[in-house]
Amino acid sequence: MNLPFDLLLGRTTFDIWEPFWPQHADEWPSVNTATKYVASNTRTSSQWQPSVFLNGDIAEKVAKIKQQPGPDLHVWGSGHLLQTLMKDDLVDAFWLMIYPITLGAGKRLFANGTIPAAFKVTESMVTSTGVMVMNYERAGAITTGDSR
Repeated sequence: MNLPFDLLLGRTTFDIWEPFWPQHADEWPSVNTATKYVASNTRTSSQWQPSVFLNGDIAEKVAKIKQQPGPDLHVWGSGHLLQTLMKDDLVDAFWLMIYPITLGAGKRLFANGTIPAAFKVTESMVTSTGVMVMNYERAGAITTGDSR
């Protein structure tokens, strides 16, 4: 994916990425040049620039960012932040990577509070290791039933 993008990250994901990506720019150069919007009530600055820290009503602030001209916002990891975005209907597309393992327990992507929303598959592939990578984009009204 070579299109310009900005990142929207939770603080924990940002804390993990901040010391890593500046040292590994050759692996994903765009991550360092992208604006990193960070949802955090505890941090306000970073040496890893450009970074913008958001606090308070994150959903309201993300909605305002989405209304501005600029590149798409990509969220990686950031499970708590993603739950907020889904609950407030701020997710336009998912790139899901489904690994051929079961863990039995852990965080749920579609947890309590997720609003009903229809999505359609627009791209998909299976890697050589069996990981399914799929893009789901918003698909209008929810329909149920058999389409035969």
